[in-house]
Amino acid sequence: MPRFTIHVRGEWLTVPCRDVSCTIRWLGAEALRRYTKNKPDNGGIRSVKDTRFVARRCQGRGLLDPDDTIEDVLEDNDFVELGDEYNPHSCCARRDSGGWLFNHVQVYLLLDGNSLTSADLVSLGKGLHKIKLSPDAENKVVQSRELLDTIVKDNKVVYGITTGFGKFARTVIPVSKLNELQENLIRSHSAGVGSPLSPERTRMLLALRINVLAKGHSGISLETLHKMIEAFNASCLSYVPEKGTVGASGDLAPLSHLALGLMGEGKMWSPMSGWADAKYVLEAHGLKPISLKPKEGLALINGTQMITSLGAEAVERAQAVARQADIIAALTLEVLKGTTKAFDSESHRFCDRVQDAYTLRCCPQVHGVVNDTIDFVKNIINTEINSATDNPMVFAERGETISGGNFHGEYPAKALDYLSIAVHELASISERRIERLCNPSLSELPAFLVNDGGLNSGFMIAHCTAAALVSENKVLCHPSSVDSLSTSAATEDHVSMGGWAARKALRVVEHVEQVLSIELLAACQGIEFLRPLRTTTPLEKAYDLVRTVVKPWIKDRFMAADIEAVHQLLLDQKVWSVAQPYIEKYRMEHIPESRPSSPTAFSLESPASPRKRVRLE
Repeated sequence: MPRFTIHVRGEWLTVPCRDVSCTIRWLGAEALRRYTKNKPDNGGIRSVKDTRFVARRCQGRGLLDPDDTIEDVLEDNDFVELGDEYNPHSCCARRDSGGWLFNHVQVYLLLDGNSLTSADLVSLGKGLHKIKLSPDAENKVVQSRELLDTIVKDNKVVYGITTGFGKFARTVIPVSKLNELQENLIRSHSAGVGSPLSPERTRMLLALRINVLAKGHSGISLETLHKMIEAFNASCLSYVPEKGTVGASGDLAPLSHLALGLMGEGKMWSPMSGWADAKYVLEAHGLKPISLKPKEGLALINGTQMITSLGAEAVERAQAVARQADIIAALTLEVLKGTTKAFDSESHRFCDRVQDAYTLRCCPQVHGVVNDTIDFVKNIINTEINSATDNPMVFAERGETISGGNFHGEYPAKALDYLSIAVHELASISERRIERLCNPSLSELPAFLVNDGGLNSGFMIAHCTAAALVSENKVLCHPSSVDSLSTSAATEDHVSMGGWAARKALRVVEHVEQVLSIELLAACQGIEFLRPLRTTTPLEKAYDLVRTVVKPWIKDRFMAADIEAVHQLLLDQKVWSVAQPYIEKYRMEHIPESRPSSPTAFSLESPASPRKRVRLE
């Protein structure tokens, strides 16, 4: 009997098929039925019959028509992914397994090179917005290009425009070869290795490069910039290997791969086509490859956008998990019957517990410096997002170009090394709290939080997983920016190594999320042994949220799925969402400085933080 492996919301399910004349719609519905069978609240799916989905083959990433028969489009043992179908009446799309489908998105983010934030960039990566240039940005781009055209027309010798690059900076290139010079630059510099960036991260990379070009200091033509925007809005994304940048002179290799696809060379991905030759992907979306003019190749690749875009994701995820870590720690404190005397001199006045272990008592101090570090790093990343990082820089208003060093990634590299070191502590202290939850001599709960110990192992190995992740983080937290290797025949003799700083920061943050997921699971399991006692309302809300995706641990079962489900809650910031209203209420009632001084103090559209989104009906 033919069998197919279906990926549904992070789980792989085997679906046998007696009749291959059935449709892809039947196969998807059967996979959803099996997915919801043993899930609390049916895994959030109200009705399998009414659920709309998109299906695609894992190999090639091609979309499958729901009315096609299985025998026509699939082979035995094929792998298929199911994703939530976008709502055509909504302004934004839902995530599917391969990225985001947002052909119907009508909310545009105006890019001007000055006001993009890390949160905006992450939203662009998720496909929540398309982009447009502001009119002011378009004018600046036109003016800088006019100056570049004048330089070429007057046969002036300017680095990267009429000369070679790096060691070849003193080699003057004939005017007839200037376009070829830029194309050769992109091809030769497309030398990265490793796995490609995900569609979300490639989208962030492309959006950020467009934002920097919008500043009008790069000399890019408006025609080329518009083609880049069209590719972004169609989600035509180049194959960008994750390794190969030393973080000065910019992220040359990854940005070259990004530009190569836009030139119609190499590989590209889109939700409609999957991976294919770039020229065919562009053609399928009615787009034309860019044709590089003098200086445009250099304008596309000289900058810190790889470091900064990955850094933006890292700092946004770090901020999200840090505030949820406070809630998780509070839940553990309750389960372990800890005292709040260390936090408030008036609370628990009649509690007989003198003091708790540092992992409970010192949470404000440990978590606090993490939050301060995140704020520091976020400020640097947001500055870098809106910085001109080209070389040479074009100043149209002054009629000159200047060779400088804004392409050096030391600022984001150092900041992201700090981020890794700081956010790691959330996992380090969390792992110790997990130990206290699992250890009966410390928790006064059943060993490893399960009845019939010996027959059942409970959270024994979940704690080992947390310990392993914390240990990995200790190695990953070694700063990459303390290293430097001279490149380009000693002309680029000090580099930032910021690409690795960004990639490992993301790995550290992910490990922190996973460790805290295990602690949250353990704390909720601990509550089961303390019933009918109840904790505070916000913590009960957090407990109820976890129980919508994970059942109480009655006896041993497959645990990895539970960890993954709770990890997704943290990624979606749902733990914060259920507790945040109560936290805000407490602040308003007990912390005077939190009270608004005017009715608009908490307005999202205050003049100090103007909205940049425009809805096109």
